[in-house]
Amino acid sequence: MKERIVSGMRPTGKLHLGHYLGVIQNWVELQHKYDSFFFVADWHALTTKYDKTENLRNDVIDVAIDWLASGIDPEVSTVYVQSMVPEIAELNVYLGMITPQNWVERDPCLKDMVKILRTKEGQDSQMSYGLLGYPVLMSADIMMMNATHVPVGIDQVAHIEITRDIARRFNHIYKEEFFNEPKPLLNHCSLICGLDGNKMGKSFQNDIKISDTEEVTAKKIMTAITDRSRLRKTDLGHPDECEVAFKYWQIFGTKEQIEQIRCECEKGERGCADCKRQLGALINEKFAPIREKRRYYETHVDEVKDILNEGSKRARVEAQKVLSEVRRLVRMY
Repeated sequence: MKERIVSGMRPTGKLHLGHYLGVIQNWVELQHKYDSFFFVADWHALTTKYDKTENLRNDVIDVAIDWLASGIDPEVSTVYVQSMVPEIAELNVYLGMITPQNWVERDPCLKDMVKILRTKEGQDSQMSYGLLGYPVLMSADIMMMNATHVPVGIDQVAHIEITRDIARRFNHIYKEEFFNEPKPLLNHCSLICGLDGNKMGKSFQNDIKISDTEEVTAKKIMTAITDRSRLRKTDLGHPDECEVAFKYWQIFGTKEQIEQIRCECEKGERGCADCKRQLGALINEKFAPIREKRRYYETHVDEVKDILNEGSKRARVEAQKVLSEVRRLVRMY
């Protein structure tokens, strides 16, 4: 039997290159090695956007389109919507009953979500009950499919520790080694910064979206920060001090392309504007197949909905198996 992975994304807007490089690209490879469950976390989206739900349904579709266009195969992976698997909510209740308050309060995932909320709404924003329970719901997502592994970046390993703790506690309380203690599956991907040198994010307006056109991508790349000390094309450049553009070359370029750009920059043979024009063309070339598939799904939304509906049905079958055992162990009526 294949080991199983579970992972999801909140539908809070169109996905960008950071999502692709940091998460989706890894999923595409893992789906052929593991029994894979990928979900659109619409309940989790409500923790910070509970009063801004007018675009939620469209955002769910947008996320699914980006996944499918990027190579997530619904014939290989189970692709579903969190809220279409109501068993997760019931499991969340049982897990919430056994989780100590201090575990939740010290969880880094909760701290990250609070930072997001305060950034959007100010320092005096109230923490909702739902936000406080975010780490437990996240654990329910993972444990609902009894995952053996969770794909994470090196900076997210601590986020699944509470899931391991809750699984261990459940097994101890109910005296059966039922739940797996999911292990982190590290993704050693290249992290991509935003066009301004800060963390790439939709709310910072420094991102390149998977759905951006070639023209928009090329225009955005021209705003990328380069070597601030280089004023003229003929000035000798310092690629390692180039804050954004050369880092993008190191992610998307071949070894030969990177060395050529480095050499021409250091000798003052290629200016920053020309470098970024060539970089924009390279990124557009890399994402052309994905964007072509994306255009297909944008005009076949019913097909996307069918994929989500079928995937959610498959996920429910697995969830009901797990929940049946949980109810037996807890001795529910």
